[in-house]
Amino acid sequence: MDEAFIRSRITELRLKKGVSEYQMSLDLGQNRSYIQAISSGRALPSMKQFLNICEYFEITPLQFFDSEEVNPQLMKKALDGMRTLKDEDLIMLIGFINRLHS
Repeated sequence: MDEAFIRSRITELRLKKGVSEYQMSLDLGQNRSYIQAISSGRALPSMKQFLNICEYFEITPLQFFDSEEVNPQLMKKALDGMRTLKDEDLIMLIGFINRLHS
């Protein structure tokens, strides 16, 4: 993982969320060009701000760095929902997923 990955991942997640660099900067309580500076390579977020960015996208830092996870926000919501299911419901869900992939 390098700086280019961090910049591109923030851009990817921002676009999936459907917000502009300007809006995301303001939502994070930063100046209006904050995210644009990160995207262009002029800046990197501090650790505190990185955690705020993860919270903004409703993902964990692990999900941020998992480049194979294409839509981490949806995955997190699905996992949160599955954690509340009873065992028999989870088994039924697994069966449904297996049928989709057959």
